Amino acid sequence: MWVNKPQANKSTINKPAIAAAFSRAAGSYDTAADLQRETGDILLALAAQHPGMSVLDAGCGTGHFSRRWRELGKHVIALDLAAGMLAHAQQQQAADDYLLGDIESIPLADHSVDICFSNLAVQWCADLPLALAELHRITRPGGVVLFSTLASGSLDELGQAWQQIDGKRHVNDFLSFQHISAACQGYRHTLTPQLHQQQFPDVIALMRSLQGIGATHLHQGRAAGLSGRQRLMALQRAYSTQSGYYPLSYHLVYGVIYRD
Repeated sequence: MWVNKPQANKSTINKPAIAAAFSRAAGSYDTAADLQRETGDILLALAAQHPGMSVLDAGCGTGHFSRRWRELGKHVIALDLAAGMLAHAQQQQAADDYLLGDIESIPLADHSVDICFSNLAVQWCADLPLALAELHRITRPGGVVLFSTLASGSLDELGQAWQQIDGKRHVNDFLSFQHISAACQGYRHTLTPQLHQQQFPDVIALMRSLQGIGATHLHQGRAAGLSGRQRLMALQRAYSTQSGYYPLSYHLVYGVIYRD
């Protein structure tokens, strides 16, 4: 049994707020989503040769990878919690079908698709085992579930800088690799951890990168205090630089679940 998970529990996951944050970012997402494109490329390569013809892009965002799967000749269903993201994907004609829905309660029948693809989306779920169980449920025998997610330690430089200012980290907690592994134990699977670090010329650029991809929703809400400009200047003074740049680290986990 999976216990004591350090992720925000179901009572603190505000899915409408998460959906709204990503909907607001739909127009800017593709210009800011360098990390998402890199992780998605790696994830897609893990099953690009799979013979299955149907794909669910779970947490499709703007539909960048829905379109990539279609270019491989697959029939693609794009699913997202954020109506704004899904509308953007539909405007781009990224997929064949579109579903507004939650990865933890996917509105598809059992054994509906050959490949489930979920790039940097399940970290926003309240219950990772439930999300993976849903992806597994709708995948046909012989198919695969591909997912990437963030693990504990992600955004740590930002959290440490905020902590120096007001004693609070102001970044979301992510599951440890051990908890992610535990969520996969009921399936034949592989997990691959990877550290990815981005560098920015200043804190404003760093924060804009997070805002541009919609990743500014905090499960615990925001604290009152300094005004926006004052807080950014204080954050820049507190931030630990490397060779004159402001680093931001992501602890990534790539997962493949084989549907036996």
